[in-house]
Amino acid sequence: MPHTLLPETVDLLGDLVAFPTVSADPNLDLIHFVGERLDRLGARVRITHDAGRRKANIFATFGPDADGGIVLSGHTDVVPVEGQDWQSDPFALTELDGRLYGRGTCDMKGFIAATLTLAPSFAALELKRPLHFAFTYDEEVGCLGAQIMLADLAAAGIRPSRCIVGEPTQMRIIDGHKGCCEYTTTFTGTEGHASRIDLGVNAIHYAARYIDHLTSIGEELVRRAPAGSEFSPPWSTVQVGRITGGVSRNTIAGKCVVEWELRPVNGDDFRYARQALDDLVEHHLLPEMRRNSGAADIVTETIGEVGGLVPMSVNEAEQLVRALTGDTSPAQLVSFGTEAGLFQEHGVATVICGPGSIEQAHKPNEFIELSQLDACLIMIERLQSHLT
Repeated sequence: MPHTLLPETVDLLGDLVAFPTVSADPNLDLIHFVGERLDRLGARVRITHDAGRRKANIFATFGPDADGGIVLSGHTDVVPVEGQDWQSDPFALTELDGRLYGRGTCDMKGFIAATLTLAPSFAALELKRPLHFAFTYDEEVGCLGAQIMLADLAAAGIRPSRCIVGEPTQMRIIDGHKGCCEYTTTFTGTEGHASRIDLGVNAIHYAARYIDHLTSIGEELVRRAPAGSEFSPPWSTVQVGRITGGVSRNTIAGKCVVEWELRPVNGDDFRYARQALDDLVEHHLLPEMRRNSGAADIVTETIGEVGGLVPMSVNEAEQLVRALTGDTSPAQLVSFGTEAGLFQEHGVATVICGPGSIEQAHKPNEFIELSQLDACLIMIERLQSHLT
């Protein structure tokens, strides 16, 4: 039989999906909604904001004010829906044939809904160890919120011991993933009439050479794939996601912006790729551009550099999730990035396990199966015996 709290979880997921928390927009209404709910239950609630105070994280704790305890971690932001062919309103939960459709259902408001549905049960217990709820902003654009939140926790001396990141894994245990480094590189040239290209600096042309070099680096990263790597693909990857620039075909382009990413399997590949690009810019592209214009420039903005989740021979979080789920199969690795590596860097044993499939994330008609929510409720409910 389905968990008795499954209908309540579905209703709450509908409330969360209705908040259009696309990364480019504020998430404060959702955070206020969640904060009020947890505050009424007696949780100790901490809110941290971005610099513009348009977005916020929430970190709430039940149980003793002590070191240790378990974190249930999720991100509140979702990816855009523009340009996607949705069969229903992406910000209104739609149930059909055992599936719940809507933006963020699997990535990852389903997990958040399950944790919040069970929060009253934890609030009613005399917990011997803390239980923390950690919900962040801007995971989709560089894990920006989690970095702010974790710095605040460190400054406050709050030291959890284990963390379950509820990204969609179909409730399988994931103990490792690649790093995720996101960048925006802006090329500034000199505009002019296209008939006199010798007098200008075409930013698009130099951006094209930069992209070509990124492609060559990607080919070299394939050859550098570590022996026995279990990632899919087993090598580090680079990818250009967006290019903008120029005003017309007969005008020398004075500006071009390239948005790209690097997903390294190890630190050596990260350093190799960044050094290869720095060498290209410093020794070739910039000197050539500045022969025609001293104002020409190439600037790379780091949107986020998040280390991978490194598999550990002994992982207390993995052991915990195995006890909760009964899963005895080997832990797996994934290529997508999460906030798990950040928790690990702060000394928190971390594992990824959550409802839904990453194959549905970021797509039109994103969905989560009711059976996955049910399994997640069972896992979280079983935490009670580990905290009392």
